[in-house]
Amino acid sequence: MQSPFPPIEDYGFLSDCETTALVAPSGNVEWLCLPRMDSPSVFAAILDRDAGGFRLGPADVLVPADRRYLPGTMVLETSWGTPTGWVIVRDVLLIGPWHHEHELSHTHRRAPTDYDADHVLLRTVRCVSGEVQVTLDCEPVFDYGRRQVRWSYTDRGYHEGIARSDGCDLELCLTTDMRIGFEAARATARTLLKEGETRFCALTWTEHPPPYTFEEASRRLTWTAHHWQHWLARGRFPDHRFRSYLERSALTLKGLTFAPTGALAAAATTSLPETPGGERNWDYRYSWVRDATFALWGLYTLDFDWEANDFFYFIADVAERDQDLQIMYGVGGERDLVEEVLDHLHGYEGARPVRVGNDAYHHRQNDVWGAVLDAVYLHTRSRDRLDERIWRILKRQVENAIAHWQEPDRGIWEVRGEPKHFTSSKVMCWVAVDRGVRLARIREDHALAERWRKIADEIHADVCEHAVDERGVFTAHYDTDALDASVLLIPLMGFLPPDDPRVRNTVFAVADELTVDEMVLRYWPEKTDEGLQGVGEEGTFAICSFWLVSAFTLIGEHLRARRLCQKLLSFAGPLGLYAEEIDPRSGRHLGNFPQAFTHLALINAVFHVIDVEQREGGGLFP
Repeated sequence: MQSPFPPIEDYGFLSDCETTALVAPSGNVEWLCLPRMDSPSVFAAILDRDAGGFRLGPADVLVPADRRYLPGTMVLETSWGTPTGWVIVRDVLLIGPWHHEHELSHTHRRAPTDYDADHVLLRTVRCVSGEVQVTLDCEPVFDYGRRQVRWSYTDRGYHEGIARSDGCDLELCLTTDMRIGFEAARATARTLLKEGETRFCALTWTEHPPPYTFEEASRRLTWTAHHWQHWLARGRFPDHRFRSYLERSALTLKGLTFAPTGALAAAATTSLPETPGGERNWDYRYSWVRDATFALWGLYTLDFDWEANDFFYFIADVAERDQDLQIMYGVGGERDLVEEVLDHLHGYEGARPVRVGNDAYHHRQNDVWGAVLDAVYLHTRSRDRLDERIWRILKRQVENAIAHWQEPDRGIWEVRGEPKHFTSSKVMCWVAVDRGVRLARIREDHALAERWRKIADEIHADVCEHAVDERGVFTAHYDTDALDASVLLIPLMGFLPPDDPRVRNTVFAVADELTVDEMVLRYWPEKTDEGLQGVGEEGTFAICSFWLVSAFTLIGEHLRARRLCQKLLSFAGPLGLYAEEIDPRSGRHLGNFPQAFTHLALINAVFHVIDVEQREGGGLFP
């Protein structure tokens, strides 16, 4: 029986850098949270077919002929062929001139720019040949599908309606040049478009005005498209066959950024399953500190210094505020992300429970200090100075790493079993102290640098003594022979040089023993205490596979790096987007979507491969 849910990788991703939306191939908006990307949903059909959606498209055709982004933008274009004609639908979350007015708590807004979210989901349709019956069907259900709405007309008559729900402050305004009617909680319209004719509809949720004519809608859509193209033009992209993957990854990362604070959300969604029908369903609409190193590396590499600096200062803000740094925060800097199970939702293809919030926020992960220190080091290298405020934050994080590096934790994958002495966590503690040494030397505090250097050497020796098995391979944690893909960070973080035999042994062991059809698993679940019951098999982790590409380049396995990179790029969704995991047998994506960590690792891996090609003069990689 065919699933009513589209494959995860087939969704289109929209963003105005404050909220995000996912659009199914059918033309249905199946995920939208308002007013922020981590707010309760108003459309959640991706988690339950009765939890709200917003479709615009041909009346009797659900499969489009083609979908693409307008080049260099976050404007989604869907082309539909019917027996009687063709129409083109364009979807966008509008961005307009700067007019940010609402107050933010918890943290500072980054420096304003001359553009800002317009708080409008705009949809336009144009008939390009023949004639086509077009339908609009908007049925929001507030608060993750728990609050039905009622519609009422405004003084614009049949062309505008307001959706409200008791006990909820949010109001949605639907404005269109079609005539809409209300059927309980649904707003509907139907019209016959002939060649050259157009229509639009706009959904707004603040006091900022929507467009009232197609001409105004088209102008604002064009403005937004140009905004994205101008933003992308600021970046540095090599003239290379992989360029389009880098550009789409950059746009996706920008789209996952919460502009008012600079925070980078891990993904746009919650509870898309890592295991089909399983319980590994988590809320990823938050900002992980561990992403800082990879985010800054990728953004600086692409010359998006403003975005890198904004995320850096978001991390600096929370690190300065909190004596004990959490592993993750809300995109506004919130500390408490209490997890709740939504029993009323069916889940994507029946995967339950559906969760909002994430209890991992109170886990101890000893890699956070290394992520902060490496981010500080990358930031400082880009400007050759380290101000006093950042230095105070830095010293506290280094001392925290020194105080806790010998303690067990839950590791980078946030397993909910008993804490262990995870190898990658120890390595990141070493990174914290090692980068602290380098930064202390920049500050010419040589006594502190020397004290920290001795401790870094102690951590290094401890890892090499306790985390290496008889084969000379780094294992998942002390006292096990199980593998974990996070040990690929050892050469990427400079813990050991790439020509060290233990590094080579580890990279080959991961490639040979922790893969399915060359794609890397994060670990073997049967060898890991996850703290979950009946979790079943999971897919290969895209970030781990991209890490292996980078590791292959470092140890000189250039041909294997190129082949694996090309294979991974071939698994991109139809719109160039990636979820967290990939089923190597079917090619389907699993987990939350789109996933920032995957796109960050893609940028890293692709640049490693391009660097090798340039050094080899192009002879090795035709």
